[in-house]
Amino acid sequence: MKKNYIMTPGPVPISNEVLMEHGRPLMHHRSPEFSKVFTEVTDKLKKFMQTSGDVIVLTSSGTGAMEAAVTNAFCLGDKVLVVNTGNFGERFKKLANVFGLKVMSLDYEWGEAANPEDIKKLLDENPDIKGVMIQQSETSTGIINDIEAVSKIMKNHSALFIVDAISGIGASDLKVDSWGLDIVCGGSQKAISAPSGAAFISVSQKAWKQIEKSNIPKFYFDLIAAKKYVDKNPPQTPWTPGISIIVAMNKALDMFFEEGREAVYERHKVNALAVQKACEKLGLECLVKNPASRGVSVTSLKVPEGIDGKVLTKAMRAKYGVTIAGGQGKLTGLIFRIGHLGYVGIFDVLIAITALEFALKEQGWKFELGAGVVEAQKTFWENNYMSPKV
Repeated sequence: MKKNYIMTPGPVPISNEVLMEHGRPLMHHRSPEFSKVFTEVTDKLKKFMQTSGDVIVLTSSGTGAMEAAVTNAFCLGDKVLVVNTGNFGERFKKLANVFGLKVMSLDYEWGEAANPEDIKKLLDENPDIKGVMIQQSETSTGIINDIEAVSKIMKNHSALFIVDAISGIGASDLKVDSWGLDIVCGGSQKAISAPSGAAFISVSQKAWKQIEKSNIPKFYFDLIAAKKYVDKNPPQTPWTPGISIIVAMNKALDMFFEEGREAVYERHKVNALAVQKACEKLGLECLVKNPASRGVSVTSLKVPEGIDGKVLTKAMRAKYGVTIAGGQGKLTGLIFRIGHLGYVGIFDVLIAITALEFALKEQGWKFELGAGVVEAQKTFWENNYMSPKV
Protein backbone atom coordinates (compact mmCIF):
# COMPACT_ATOMS: atom_id res chain seq x y z
CA MET A 1 0.00 0.00 0.00
CA LYS A 2 1.22 3.48 -0.87
CA LYS A 3 -0.22 6.69 0.53
CA ASN A 4 0.23 9.89 -1.44
CA TYR A 5 1.50 13.21 -0.12
CA ILE A 6 1.83 16.50 -1.97
CA MET A 7 4.78 18.64 -0.90
CA THR A 8 4.86 21.22 -3.66
CA PRO A 9 4.58 25.01 -3.41
CA GLY A 10 1.10 24.80 -4.91
CA PRO A 11 -1.27 23.19 -5.12
CA VAL A 12 -0.94 22.16 -1.48
CA PRO A 13 -2.56 19.56 0.79
CA ILE A 14 -6.20 20.19 1.68
CA SER A 15 -7.84 19.25 4.96
CA ASN A 16 -10.74 16.80 5.11
CA GLU A 17 -12.96 19.59 6.41
CA VAL A 18 -12.29 21.73 3.34
CA LEU A 19 -12.69 18.77 0.99
CA MET A 20 -16.08 18.03 2.52
CA GLU A 21 -17.18 21.61 1.81
CA HIS A 22 -15.84 21.35 -1.72
CA GLY A 23 -18.02 18.27 -2.24
CA ARG A 24 -21.28 19.92 -1.14
CA PRO A 25 -24.18 19.86 -3.62
CA LEU A 26 -23.83 22.65 -6.15
CA MET A 27 -25.78 25.86 -5.62
CA HIS A 28 -26.67 28.42 -8.28
CA HIS A 29 -24.34 31.41 -8.44
CA ARG A 30 -27.26 33.89 -8.41
CA SER A 31 -28.97 32.25 -5.44
CA PRO A 32 -29.24 33.86 -1.99
CA GLU A 33 -27.37 30.84 -0.61
CA PHE A 34 -24.30 31.50 -2.75
CA SER A 35 -24.51 35.27 -2.25
CA LYS A 36 -24.18 34.66 1.48
CA VAL A 37 -21.09 32.48 1.01
CA PHE A 38 -19.58 34.90 -1.50
CA THR A 39 -20.06 37.82 0.89
CA GLU A 40 -18.47 35.86 3.73
CA VAL A 41 -15.48 34.87 1.60
CA THR A 42 -14.92 38.44 0.42
CA ASP A 43 -15.05 39.77 3.99
CA LYS A 44 -12.70 37.04 5.23
CA LEU A 45 -10.26 37.72 2.40
CA LYS A 46 -10.11 41.37 3.45
CA LYS A 47 -9.22 40.26 6.97
CA PHE A 48 -6.75 37.69 5.57
CA MET A 49 -5.05 40.36 3.45
CA GLN A 50 -5.23 42.94 6.26
CA THR A 51 -7.11 45.49 4.22
CA SER A 52 -10.33 47.46 4.50
CA GLY A 53 -10.27 48.14 0.76
CA ASP A 54 -11.76 46.23 -2.12
CA VAL A 55 -10.95 42.57 -2.77
CA ILE A 56 -12.09 40.99 -6.03
CA VAL A 57 -12.41 37.20 -6.42
CA LEU A 58 -11.57 35.79 -9.86
CA THR A 59 -12.11 32.30 -11.24
CA SER A 60 -8.61 31.60 -12.52
CA SER A 61 -5.20 30.57 -11.35
CA GLY A 62 -3.02 33.20 -9.70
CA THR A 63 -1.72 34.19 -13.13
CA GLY A 64 -5.18 35.54 -13.88
CA ALA A 65 -4.81 37.99 -11.01
CA MET A 66 -1.37 38.99 -12.33
CA GLU A 67 -2.88 39.60 -15.77
CA ALA A 68 -5.72 41.61 -14.22
CA ALA A 69 -3.18 43.78 -12.41
CA VAL A 70 -1.35 44.53 -15.66
CA THR A 71 -4.36 45.10 -17.93
CA ASN A 72 -6.38 47.21 -15.49
CA ALA A 73 -3.78 49.46 -13.90
CA PHE A 74 -2.06 50.95 -16.94
CA CYS A 75 -2.42 52.58 -20.32
CA LEU A 76 -0.72 51.42 -23.49
CA GLY A 77 2.90 52.56 -23.52
CA ASP A 78 3.16 53.21 -19.77
CA LYS A 79 6.59 52.59 -18.30
CA VAL A 80 6.71 49.97 -15.55
CA LEU A 81 9.51 48.54 -13.44
CA VAL A 82 9.53 44.77 -13.01
CA VAL A 83 11.70 43.49 -10.16
CA ASN A 84 12.78 40.13 -11.53
CA THR A 85 14.05 37.53 -9.05
CA GLY A 86 12.92 34.37 -10.84
CA ASN A 87 10.45 32.66 -13.14
CA PHE A 88 7.44 34.61 -11.87
CA GLY A 89 9.30 37.89 -12.26
CA GLU A 90 9.77 36.77 -15.85
CA ARG A 91 6.01 36.20 -16.01
CA PHE A 92 5.31 39.79 -14.98
CA LYS A 93 7.72 40.90 -17.74
CA LYS A 94 5.94 38.76 -20.33
CA LEU A 95 2.51 40.00 -19.30
CA ALA A 96 3.62 43.64 -19.37
CA ASN A 97 5.18 43.21 -22.81
CA VAL A 98 2.18 41.36 -24.26
CA PHE A 99 -0.15 44.17 -23.18
CA GLY A 100 1.89 46.98 -24.65
CA LEU A 101 3.76 48.40 -21.67
CA LYS A 102 7.29 49.76 -21.74
CA VAL A 103 9.17 47.40 -19.43
CA MET A 104 12.21 48.29 -17.38
CA SER A 105 13.55 45.12 -15.78
CA LEU A 106 15.65 44.99 -12.61
CA ASP A 107 17.15 41.51 -12.92
CA TYR A 108 18.80 39.51 -10.16
CA GLU A 109 20.51 36.15 -10.12
CA TRP A 110 17.94 33.43 -9.44
CA GLY A 111 18.30 32.66 -5.76
CA GLU A 112 19.07 36.27 -4.81
CA ALA A 113 16.52 38.62 -3.23
CA ALA A 114 15.92 42.16 -4.44
CA ASN A 115 17.78 45.08 -2.88
CA PRO A 116 15.28 47.86 -2.04
CA GLU A 117 17.97 50.50 -2.66
CA ASP A 118 18.23 49.36 -6.29
CA ILE A 119 14.52 50.00 -6.68
CA LYS A 120 14.82 53.43 -5.07
CA LYS A 121 17.64 54.40 -7.45
CA LEU A 122 15.65 53.48 -10.54
CA LEU A 123 12.53 55.26 -9.29
CA ASP A 124 14.52 58.40 -8.55
CA GLU A 125 16.10 58.27 -12.01
CA ASN A 126 12.81 57.50 -13.78
CA PRO A 127 9.98 59.60 -12.34
CA ASP A 128 7.76 58.55 -15.26
CA ILE A 129 7.51 54.95 -13.96
CA LYS A 130 3.80 54.23 -13.50
CA GLY A 131 4.09 51.00 -11.54
CA VAL A 132 6.48 48.63 -9.78
CA MET A 133 5.80 44.88 -9.91
CA ILE A 134 7.45 42.39 -7.58
CA GLN A 135 6.98 38.96 -6.03
CA GLN A 136 6.67 38.61 -2.26
CA SER A 137 7.66 34.94 -2.42
CA GLU A 138 9.40 33.88 -5.65
CA THR A 139 8.13 30.33 -5.93
CA SER A 140 10.68 29.24 -8.53
CA THR A 141 13.69 29.93 -6.30
CA GLY A 142 12.45 30.01 -2.70
CA ILE A 143 13.50 33.59 -1.93
CA ILE A 144 11.36 36.14 -0.14
CA ASN A 145 11.57 39.83 -0.98
CA ASP A 146 11.36 42.47 1.74
CA ILE A 147 8.03 44.00 0.71
CA GLU A 148 7.81 46.19 3.81
CA ALA A 149 11.17 47.80 3.07
CA VAL A 150 10.21 48.42 -0.56
CA SER A 151 6.84 49.84 0.53
CA LYS A 152 8.60 52.55 2.55
CA ILE A 153 10.41 53.62 -0.61
CA MET A 154 7.23 53.50 -2.69
CA LYS A 155 5.44 55.94 -0.37
CA ASN A 156 7.67 58.69 -1.74
CA HIS A 157 6.74 57.96 -5.36
CA SER A 158 3.54 58.18 -7.38
CA ALA A 159 3.95 54.77 -9.03
CA LEU A 160 1.56 51.97 -8.12
CA PHE A 161 3.02 49.17 -6.01
CA ILE A 162 1.88 45.79 -7.34
CA VAL A 163 2.76 42.62 -5.42
CA ASP A 164 2.38 39.02 -6.52
CA ALA A 165 1.85 37.47 -3.10
CA ILE A 166 0.37 34.25 -4.47
CA SER A 167 2.70 31.84 -2.65
CA GLY A 168 3.57 34.19 0.19
CA ILE A 169 0.44 35.70 1.69
CA GLY A 170 -0.87 33.65 4.60
CA ALA A 171 2.52 32.04 5.16
CA SER A 172 4.48 35.25 5.77
CA ASP A 173 3.23 38.58 7.03
CA LEU A 174 1.89 41.01 4.46
CA LYS A 175 -0.03 44.10 5.59
CA VAL A 176 -1.82 45.52 2.56
CA ASP A 177 -3.13 48.72 4.13
CA SER A 178 -0.40 49.70 6.59
CA TRP A 179 2.33 48.99 4.02
CA GLY A 180 0.48 50.94 1.35
CA LEU A 181 0.27 48.13 -1.22
CA ASP A 182 -1.87 49.18 -4.18
CA ILE A 183 -2.59 45.83 -5.87
CA VAL A 184 -1.90 42.44 -4.31
CA CYS A 185 -2.50 39.09 -6.02
CA GLY A 186 -3.29 35.83 -4.21
CA GLY A 187 -4.45 32.31 -5.01
CA SER A 188 -6.70 29.71 -3.40
CA GLN A 189 -4.26 26.82 -3.78
CA LYS A 190 -1.46 28.22 -1.64
CA ALA A 191 -1.41 29.12 2.07
CA ILE A 192 -5.21 29.19 2.29
CA SER A 193 -5.14 25.45 1.46
CA ALA A 194 -8.21 25.37 -0.75
CA PRO A 195 -8.64 23.77 -4.19
CA SER A 196 -6.93 25.50 -7.11
CA GLY A 197 -8.92 27.64 -9.50
CA ALA A 198 -9.69 30.88 -7.64
CA ALA A 199 -7.57 34.00 -7.44
CA PHE A 200 -8.12 37.19 -5.49
CA ILE A 201 -6.81 40.71 -5.87
CA SER A 202 -6.87 43.69 -3.53
CA VAL A 203 -7.20 47.19 -4.97
CA SER A 204 -6.39 50.46 -3.21
CA GLN A 205 -8.18 53.76 -3.81
CA LYS A 206 -5.01 55.05 -5.49
CA ALA A 207 -5.10 52.06 -7.84
CA TRP A 208 -8.79 52.57 -8.68
CA LYS A 209 -8.01 56.13 -9.87
CA GLN A 210 -5.43 54.76 -12.29
CA ILE A 211 -7.68 51.84 -13.30
CA GLU A 212 -10.41 54.30 -14.36
CA LYS A 213 -7.97 55.78 -16.92
CA SER A 214 -6.74 52.44 -18.33
CA ASN A 215 -7.12 51.93 -22.08
CA ILE A 216 -5.69 48.42 -22.33
CA PRO A 217 -8.33 46.05 -23.78
CA LYS A 218 -9.78 43.54 -21.29
CA PHE A 219 -13.03 41.68 -20.82
CA TYR A 220 -13.07 38.69 -18.47
CA PHE A 221 -10.58 40.31 -16.08
CA ASP A 222 -12.19 43.77 -16.11
CA LEU A 223 -11.96 44.88 -12.47
CA ILE A 224 -14.38 47.78 -12.90
CA ALA A 225 -17.02 45.35 -14.17
CA ALA A 226 -16.26 43.00 -11.27
CA LYS A 227 -16.57 45.82 -8.73
CA LYS A 228 -19.99 46.81 -10.08
CA TYR A 229 -21.22 43.30 -9.33
CA VAL A 230 -19.54 43.15 -5.94
CA ASP A 231 -21.30 46.39 -5.03
CA LYS A 232 -24.72 44.93 -5.85
CA ASN A 233 -27.10 43.90 -3.09
CA PRO A 234 -26.54 41.01 -2.69
CA PRO A 235 -22.94 40.91 -4.01
CA GLN A 236 -22.34 38.88 -7.17
CA THR A 237 -19.73 38.09 -9.79
CA PRO A 238 -20.04 39.24 -13.42
CA TRP A 239 -19.39 35.73 -14.77
CA THR A 240 -20.13 32.24 -13.46
CA PRO A 241 -17.57 31.74 -10.68
CA GLY A 242 -15.90 28.59 -9.36
CA ILE A 243 -18.77 27.97 -6.97
CA SER A 244 -17.42 24.88 -5.22
CA ILE A 245 -13.95 26.41 -4.90
CA ILE A 246 -15.34 29.51 -3.22
CA VAL A 247 -17.43 27.38 -0.85
CA ALA A 248 -14.26 25.46 0.07
CA MET A 249 -12.31 28.71 0.51
CA ASN A 250 -14.89 29.86 3.03
CA LYS A 251 -14.09 26.89 5.29
CA ALA A 252 -10.34 27.12 4.66
CA LEU A 253 -10.31 30.76 5.74
CA ASP A 254 -12.21 29.84 8.89
CA MET A 255 -9.50 27.29 9.69
CA PHE A 256 -6.77 29.89 9.11
CA PHE A 257 -8.34 32.23 11.66
CA GLU A 258 -9.09 29.41 14.10
CA GLU A 259 -5.41 28.43 14.14
CA GLY A 260 -4.44 32.10 14.44
CA ARG A 261 -2.38 34.25 12.11
CA GLU A 262 0.78 34.26 14.21
CA ALA A 263 0.54 30.51 14.84
CA VAL A 264 0.23 29.89 11.08
CA TYR A 265 3.27 32.06 10.38
CA GLU A 266 5.28 30.26 13.06
CA ARG A 267 4.28 26.85 11.71
CA HIS A 268 5.50 27.79 8.26
CA LYS A 269 8.73 29.21 9.66
CA VAL A 270 9.56 26.06 11.64
CA ASN A 271 8.55 23.71 8.81
CA ALA A 272 10.89 25.57 6.46
CA LEU A 273 13.73 25.52 8.98
CA ALA A 274 13.30 21.79 9.59
CA VAL A 275 13.44 21.01 5.86
CA GLN A 276 16.47 23.21 5.32
CA LYS A 277 18.43 21.86 8.28
CA ALA A 278 17.56 18.27 7.37
CA CYS A 279 18.72 18.74 3.78
CA GLU A 280 21.94 20.44 4.83
CA LYS A 281 22.62 17.47 7.11
CA LEU A 282 22.30 15.24 4.04
CA GLY A 283 24.97 17.27 2.27
CA LEU A 284 22.55 19.15 0.01
CA GLU A 285 22.95 22.82 -0.86
CA CYS A 286 20.16 25.39 -0.76
CA LEU A 287 19.87 27.52 -3.88
CA VAL A 288 19.31 30.60 -1.69
CA LYS A 289 22.64 31.12 0.02
CA ASN A 290 21.55 33.86 2.41
CA PRO A 291 19.34 32.33 5.15
CA ALA A 292 17.67 35.71 5.69
CA SER A 293 16.42 35.63 2.08
CA ARG A 294 14.89 32.15 2.31
CA GLY A 295 11.13 32.13 2.28
CA VAL A 296 8.92 29.82 4.31
CA SER A 297 6.78 28.49 1.45
CA VAL A 298 9.29 26.38 -0.46
CA THR A 299 12.91 25.27 -0.17
CA SER A 300 14.91 25.03 -3.40
CA LEU A 301 17.86 22.63 -3.39
CA LYS A 302 20.60 22.15 -5.94
CA VAL A 303 20.67 18.74 -7.59
CA PRO A 304 24.00 17.32 -6.38
CA GLU A 305 26.66 16.08 -8.77
CA GLY A 306 26.04 12.48 -9.78
CA ILE A 307 22.30 12.64 -9.04
CA ASP A 308 19.65 12.77 -11.77
CA GLY A 309 17.05 15.31 -10.61
CA LYS A 310 14.27 13.91 -12.80
CA VAL A 311 14.87 10.38 -11.51
CA LEU A 312 14.89 11.73 -7.95
CA THR A 313 11.53 13.51 -8.18
CA LYS A 314 9.98 10.62 -10.10
CA ALA A 315 11.13 8.06 -7.50
CA MET A 316 9.75 10.16 -4.66
CA ARG A 317 6.37 10.44 -6.40
CA ALA A 318 5.99 7.03 -8.06
CA LYS A 319 7.70 4.81 -5.50
CA TYR A 320 7.25 6.62 -2.19
CA GLY A 321 4.13 8.69 -2.87
CA VAL A 322 5.66 12.09 -2.09
CA THR A 323 5.27 14.67 -4.85
CA ILE A 324 7.81 17.50 -4.88
CA ALA A 325 8.59 19.98 -7.65
CA GLY A 326 11.44 20.30 -10.10
CA GLY A 327 13.06 23.49 -11.28
CA GLN A 328 11.40 26.03 -13.57
CA GLY A 329 12.74 28.06 -16.46
CA LYS A 330 16.53 28.18 -16.56
CA LEU A 331 16.69 26.12 -13.35
CA THR A 332 14.95 23.12 -14.95
CA GLY A 333 16.95 20.02 -14.07
CA LEU A 334 19.30 21.98 -11.80
CA ILE A 335 17.20 22.16 -8.63
CA PHE A 336 14.31 20.43 -6.91
CA ARG A 337 11.81 22.14 -4.62
CA ILE A 338 10.17 20.89 -1.44
CA GLY A 339 7.02 22.79 -0.54
CA HIS A 340 6.00 23.27 3.10
CA LEU A 341 3.11 25.58 2.41
CA GLY A 342 -0.47 25.54 3.64
CA TYR A 343 -1.94 22.48 5.36
CA VAL A 344 1.47 20.97 6.22
CA GLY A 345 2.56 19.79 9.64
CA ILE A 346 5.44 18.06 11.38
CA PHE A 347 4.75 14.54 10.14
CA ASP A 348 4.30 15.64 6.53
CA VAL A 349 7.80 17.08 6.70
CA LEU A 350 9.25 13.96 8.31
CA ILE A 351 7.66 11.74 5.66
CA ALA A 352 8.99 13.95 2.87
CA ILE A 353 12.54 13.88 4.28
CA THR A 354 12.32 10.09 4.67
CA ALA A 355 11.29 9.70 1.02
CA LEU A 356 14.06 12.06 -0.05
CA GLU A 357 16.63 10.01 1.85
CA PHE A 358 15.45 6.80 0.20
CA ALA A 359 15.47 8.36 -3.28
CA LEU A 360 18.95 9.80 -2.77
CA LYS A 361 20.27 6.51 -1.37
CA GLU A 362 19.02 4.68 -4.44
CA GLN A 363 21.25 6.87 -6.62
CA GLY A 364 24.30 6.32 -4.44
CA TRP A 365 24.41 9.62 -2.55
CA LYS A 366 26.60 9.17 0.54
CA PHE A 367 25.11 9.99 3.94
CA GLU A 368 23.98 8.21 7.09
CA LEU A 369 20.45 6.98 6.58
CA GLY A 370 18.10 8.78 8.98
CA ALA A 371 20.41 11.75 9.50
CA GLY A 372 18.02 14.18 7.84
CA VAL A 373 15.00 12.88 9.71
CA VAL A 374 16.79 13.17 13.05
CA GLU A 375 17.88 16.72 12.24
CA ALA A 376 14.31 17.67 11.36
CA GLN A 377 13.06 16.11 14.61
CA LYS A 378 15.63 18.11 16.58
CA THR A 379 14.55 21.31 14.86
CA PHE A 380 10.90 20.73 15.68
CA TRP A 381 11.72 19.85 19.28
CA GLU A 382 14.05 22.80 19.83
CA ASN A 383 11.45 25.20 18.45
CA ASN A 384 8.72 23.91 20.78
CA TYR A 385 6.70 22.87 17.76
CA MET A 386 4.81 20.17 19.62
CA SER A 387 4.72 21.69 23.09
CA PRO A 388 2.19 19.65 25.09
CA LYS A 389 -0.72 21.49 26.67
CA VAL A 390 -2.20 19.60 29.59
